[in-house]
Amino acid sequence: MKKLLSLFLLVILALPVTAQEGDEVGWVGRFGAAGGFSPVYVFPNVNPVNDLVKQFGISGLSTSGMFTWGGSGYAYIMIIDNLRIGGMGISGSISTTGTSEGFNKEVDYSYGLGGLTVEYTLPFINRIAVSVGTIIGVGSSSIQFYKNQDNYIWEGITSPPHLSSRLVYDLNISRKYTNTFFTITPTLNVDIPLNRFIAFRVGGGYIFSFNNEWKVDNNQILRGVPSDLKSNSFFIQTGIYFGLFAF
Repeated sequence: MKKLLSLFLLVILALPVTAQEGDEVGWVGRFGAAGGFSPVYVFPNVNPVNDLVKQFGISGLSTSGMFTWGGSGYAYIMIIDNLRIGGMGISGSISTTGTSEGFNKEVDYSYGLGGLTVEYTLPFINRIAVSVGTIIGVGSSSIQFYKNQDNYIWEGITSPPHLSSRLVYDLNISRKYTNTFFTITPTLNVDIPLNRFIAFRVGGGYIFSFNNEWKVDNNQILRGVPSDLKSNSFFIQTGIYFGLFAF
């Protein structure tokens, strides 16, 4: 009887410890730091650009998205459990070329952004890091039009030496339109550790751009910009990260 009573008391005393340990499973604050390479696929709206490109006389830019390349990194700050702070930057471009009216023509569309990342890793998910957060930073979109018909000569770049050259230089075009914007970008990322030092990332988000003002060439304000020519974009992110992972 005494043995049964002792065993019963032992089980009762062990229950709070077991329950406490069970509550803590998956809720231990994450720690670590990492950085890596991040291919990111963005989907900017280039339809307003293509309206001009068609008038330019060549085929339009791809409307199925574009690859950008960059990197990012982060570190858990430890002061607040599961909160990590870091940075991210990407850039990329797409282009279209063609010949019309006897001219070689090209249009390039470039896109990029960089900023501070703030993420919270969900503590109740084990073995991987599922993090919600935001990117706070700046970005830019640019459109460049090129139209040329002849080789350029150094001495004639600013002042062609004779009439025939002047006619050619007057017909050549190089024009750049730029939109610089502030962004707050909500994100969702999943980091899957391959081991303690390497992890694979997949995630996404939506880039909200604030500032629809476009400028041309030497920072001159561009009027009459279509209302749907914005730098907002959904994106898909992947990456390989190196560091210390404790998920």
